[in-house]
Amino acid sequence: MSRKHVAVLMGGFSSERPVSLSSGNACAEALEAEGFDVTRIDVARDVSEKLAALKPDVVFNALHGPFGEDGTIQGILEYLEIPYTHSGVLASALAMDKDKAKLVAAAAGIPVAESQVVNRFAFPSTHPMKPPYVVKPVREGSSFGVVIVTEDQAHPPQIVSSPEWRYGEEVLVERYVYGRELTCGVMGETVLGVTEVVPQGHNFYDYDSKYAAGGSKHVIPAKISPNIYQKIQTLALRAHQAIGCRGVSRSDFRYDDRLSEDGEIIWLEVNTQPGMTPTSLVPEMAGHAGYSFGRFLRWMVEDASCLR
Repeated sequence: MSRKHVAVLMGGFSSERPVSLSSGNACAEALEAEGFDVTRIDVARDVSEKLAALKPDVVFNALHGPFGEDGTIQGILEYLEIPYTHSGVLASALAMDKDKAKLVAAAAGIPVAESQVVNRFAFPSTHPMKPPYVVKPVREGSSFGVVIVTEDQAHPPQIVSSPEWRYGEEVLVERYVYGRELTCGVMGETVLGVTEVVPQGHNFYDYDSKYAAGGSKHVIPAKISPNIYQKIQTLALRAHQAIGCRGVSRSDFRYDDRLSEDGEIIWLEVNTQPGMTPTSLVPEMAGHAGYSFGRFLRWMVEDASCLR
């Protein structure tokens, strides 16, 4: 029987290119060790022509950021009728739009923080909401462009309306939620464990704390009460289903337990293309559930399809 040919898409041209190259190369090596024939593709504008000529059995999508996880590459793969990993066109586009994803999550009974979308060119000279609050690009990942406005800050952040801003015209202004950073992966219809992410030397889980060596500590299982642990898992699965995700996703939460153990749980977003190095959060969760990195990726390849 011939070995399955897997094309691993990586790199690309978003701000998250370095992260994608790291994920893609790690996945390619592990899939080769699992016995697949693997072709690495550093994605450029001619990716559709390359894929049409290559005719792989499956595409493993290791892209991050716009084009790779916003429904664009998924639409190309649907057109080419090549089965692919992770979520489909609609779920990818919806999850990438933080504001629209929050509306769907809230309608599904998932607690979200109060927020509003503001055009960066009309960003007010007075605070758009009472500080503290967070300003986020509506359609970016890896914490690019995230600005935390503290209670003692006299004016809104000027960087948002400056020429240096490169994260789109719309920004999400969201109430800052105090507390602990919790995250939970979903694998098909199976909920994985809950991890607490503890930034090391950073105020929040920013780009460096996510990807720099020693930038954060992952605690799995998170040291929280069984009741809160189960509630996070329930909400992660509900978000996965409400947004229409397939394959693997990861939901991020804030848990404020300063006043009581029940505290406040707020869902922040769902990531349809989570990092895929062996030390990334979701592979760690899968490892905690008994899956080696190679076996986890094999599951993803076998789960791949069109019409996702």
